[in-house]
Amino acid sequence: MSRTPHQYIERHSGRVCEERLFADRLIGCVYNGLREKSQRAFKALTSARASEALGYLNYDTVLGSRLKSGPAMLRALGVDPAECLDDPKGLDTARKVFERRIRYWRCRPMPEDPAAIVSPSDARILLGSLQRESMLFLKDKFFDFRELLGEGKTRWLRAFADGDWAVLRLTPDKYHYNHTPVAGRVIDCYGLEGDHHSCNPRAVVRMVTPFSKNRRLISVIDTDQPGGTGCGLVAMVEVVALMVGDIVDCYSARRYDDPQPLTPGLFVEKGAPKSLFRPGSSTVVLLFQAGRARFAADLLAAQRRLDVSSRFSLGFGAPLAEVDVAVRSAIATAIAPNGAGKFGENR
Repeated sequence: MSRTPHQYIERHSGRVCEERLFADRLIGCVYNGLREKSQRAFKALTSARASEALGYLNYDTVLGSRLKSGPAMLRALGVDPAECLDDPKGLDTARKVFERRIRYWRCRPMPEDPAAIVSPSDARILLGSLQRESMLFLKDKFFDFRELLGEGKTRWLRAFADGDWAVLRLTPDKYHYNHTPVAGRVIDCYGLEGDHHSCNPRAVVRMVTPFSKNRRLISVIDTDQPGGTGCGLVAMVEVVALMVGDIVDCYSARRYDDPQPLTPGLFVEKGAPKSLFRPGSSTVVLLFQAGRARFAADLLAAQRRLDVSSRFSLGFGAPLAEVDVAVRSAIATAIAPNGAGKFGENR
């Protein structure tokens, strides 16, 4: 797998693109060599302390930033400076670039359909199911369901059993704010401790259920509320990774103007900024109750394409092509409990 490229699909064009994987050779050494030779050293390298130190070297120091000027760094990463809310000239470190704010209300439009479920991130998405009979079933590949939510969280384990999921992988060049994928009332928020494994496809394939082993923040939203999206309970699991030191909770109903932590009882609007990964690549996992969300047909079709060289396809033995999606773009539609659309019509 060391020489295998990793490709993904551009959603709007259908074009197959090759990803330039950040620190791919180093990740290969850690997850193929060090992991097999020394579990102690491997454990130390994927610890919170080591991850924080690596993040500092890569994102805060001149040594970790080859390009000194903000505009030059943005160009190298393929970022449109016109999207940035703050002056691009002030983005003079890698950390500032990766923690940039954007004019999402202009450059990341959201569908008007109240039943639309939207992407929480600028990310590459994979879709799946916990139902064994589903064509989207992938047993214990990206996460262990019970471990992901916490073995003691019986209420949520029952609620999301046999449900569907979406895994969204952020790459280091992406906009690193996560947004709320649905509207509804927050009914639970909790964190689970863990490691800081890389989200690089090579590492994900080499590890067993890595996303449920990393430190993560879980928010459960009840969307069957007045003004809600109407797709039942939704769990948003934000997963830290190598060189991601923290998840900053900063929900704001209007742009970035009034940041606050998510707390039970708070009603959240769809598409609003919720949190910030700081910084690096990381992952968001969305869990939906069985029969309450219908994934977008174009995403399902693209995921099964055979003309894409994906490390996930190679490692898991099934067609798994990631699709690049924009934050606040539609990824699914709410389904009411009776199987009809949110307002009773069949969709």
